[in-house]
Amino acid sequence: MFDLIIKKPTNIKNDILSGLTVALALVPEAIAFSFVAHVDPTIGLYAAFMMGLITAIFGGRPGMISGATGAVAVIFAPLVIEQTQLHGLAVATNYLFLAVIVMGLIQVLFGVFRLGKFVRLIPHPVMLGFVNGLAIVIFKAQLSQFKIGGTDGGWMPMPELLIMGILVLLTMAIIQFLPKLTKAVPATLVAIISVTGIGLFLSSNRIKVYNVLDFIQYLDPSKSTIQASLPSFIMPMVSLSALKIVLPYAFLAAAVGLIESLMTLTLVDELTETRGKGNKESIGQGVANIVNGFFGGMGGCAMIGQSMINIRGGGRGRLSGITAALMLLFFILFGSMLIEVIPLAALVGVMFMVSIATFEWSSVRIMNKIPKSDALIIIFVSVVTVIVDLAIAVILGVIVSALVYAWQQGKIIKAKKSTNQNNQTIYKLRGALFFGSVQSFKDVFDFNADTNHVVIDFKQARVYDYSGVEAIQNIAKRYEKQGKQLHLLNLSKECQTLIGPLNNVVEVSIIKDLNWHLAVDKLS
Repeated sequence: MFDLIIKKPTNIKNDILSGLTVALALVPEAIAFSFVAHVDPTIGLYAAFMMGLITAIFGGRPGMISGATGAVAVIFAPLVIEQTQLHGLAVATNYLFLAVIVMGLIQVLFGVFRLGKFVRLIPHPVMLGFVNGLAIVIFKAQLSQFKIGGTDGGWMPMPELLIMGILVLLTMAIIQFLPKLTKAVPATLVAIISVTGIGLFLSSNRIKVYNVLDFIQYLDPSKSTIQASLPSFIMPMVSLSALKIVLPYAFLAAAVGLIESLMTLTLVDELTETRGKGNKESIGQGVANIVNGFFGGMGGCAMIGQSMINIRGGGRGRLSGITAALMLLFFILFGSMLIEVIPLAALVGVMFMVSIATFEWSSVRIMNKIPKSDALIIIFVSVVTVIVDLAIAVILGVIVSALVYAWQQGKIIKAKKSTNQNNQTIYKLRGALFFGSVQSFKDVFDFNADTNHVVIDFKQARVYDYSGVEAIQNIAKRYEKQGKQLHLLNLSKECQTLIGPLNNVVEVSIIKDLNWHLAVDKLS
């Protein structure tokens, strides 16, 4: 993936042209996600505009694009459906806007308390699985557009399908090869304009080429245009009962939005060899969602597909995101006809190239060179991303990675046993003593054969949690029953602090060396 990204410095021309390209690609997805959430398409378009503009200005990652996303739409869809059945669509949208506001407040608090740093805890195999799964999701999402005009959910008629396939390949070819000739303008923008021109020519000769307007009418036959007015201020009705209803949805949407945004931020950081600010981005996402709720938007988060389009087009600065948002607003208010005539093939070709660039192809080549556990985590996260959800995949990936790490660390704790001239049994421990290694630690000792004074040397070991402390206490108890005493040698200050308050069950002595007369420095 990374070797397919052309690294360019921040440039006003690149930012503006790349932003224009992104705006063209935002429209169909915003409309599609509106229908996923069971709301009017203008709500999705407003969300894309407001999310894009506010995060571009106040977010912590220049060059990253935010808008209405499927991950958030899927979460809010049950809320809208349930409230529509109970109270009607007008009340349901009120609940939606209130949920989006609460979602934004949670995200702002997340950033204020500087919790964005926890994205660093995401292991690299999880990141690889995330981008690979996301690439597949982006690819699959485009296949539905080949079914416009088809019957019973099948593919479109063969003549139109063939033309669309040819135009998709042409779009991909322009994006791939034009940069080898010139980098003066974004290849993606040139591809969209060129294929749109060809599509208009074919349509004028009575050859059917499906466009954005056809896609809109395919989703909602009653819609004849994407044109709309400026969003207006809306004050959602707030009550304790309403807050109780929307809070679970808002909390889940906030978590999913932050995970997807911070993961996208990390990916863009690697692509551009720069570093964004996770906490600032969390606040920016939250503020954008709060504004969405008050101005009739469905909320959203960072969009990895559009961010990739922006990066590939040379967009690096905040101006690219601002341009994308303002151009989207222009299309909504005045230029709907310019968008509606764009062939779907052009946008599908763009997203196919995004999918190819997003997939981490090197992860396939290294599968037989990395630990099997890491390879399985990559595959696991990819599969869960495709089948379930991006955020759930990341959360499960982190959990599995932590468990694998604990299992691996738990297996490597070892001890070398010896008896010195003072008739002391010495266990030189090596490894980490924590919940995962407790059983291996207990299996080390030979209680019946050991002498009256048993020493555990922690020079090459550490105690990390209460499970480890409890294991030491259990060992000491068993020795005490046999009239033997346990001593701890070379215990670090941190470990002494951890063990000290818990030494009220049995007598454990911490010693400085092996030449003691009686146990010294006893803990009480």
